[in-house]
Amino acid sequence: MKKITQFLGLAVVAAMISSCSITVPVAATSNPVGGKVGKASGNCYLNLVCVNVDASIMTAAKNGGISKISTVDYKYDDLLGIIQTHECIVTGE
Repeated sequence: MKKITQFLGLAVVAAMISSCSITVPVAATSNPVGGKVGKASGNCYLNLVCVNVDASIMTAAKNGGISKISTVDYKYDDLLGIIQTHECIVTGE
C-alpha cells in the first residue's frame, strides 16, 4: 500500500509540473531572412480570461524593429490547462 501511495504522489507531482508547447510556422515571404527577431505575447487563464493579450504580427515586428518580415511563427504553451501563453515570433530585417 505504501508503494502505491508513493507512486500516486509522484504521478501527481509529475502532472503538476508538466506542460505542452507547440510552435508552428504561419507565413514566409520572399524577403531574405534577417538577423532581427521580434516577439509579442500574452497569457490567458483557464482558456477563458485573456486580458490585454496582443500577440499580433504587427506588434511583434514593431518590438523587433522589423520593417521587412521574412517568417512568422506561432508558439502556444499550456500549463495544465490553467495558464496558456500565445506568442507570435517574427524574423526579418
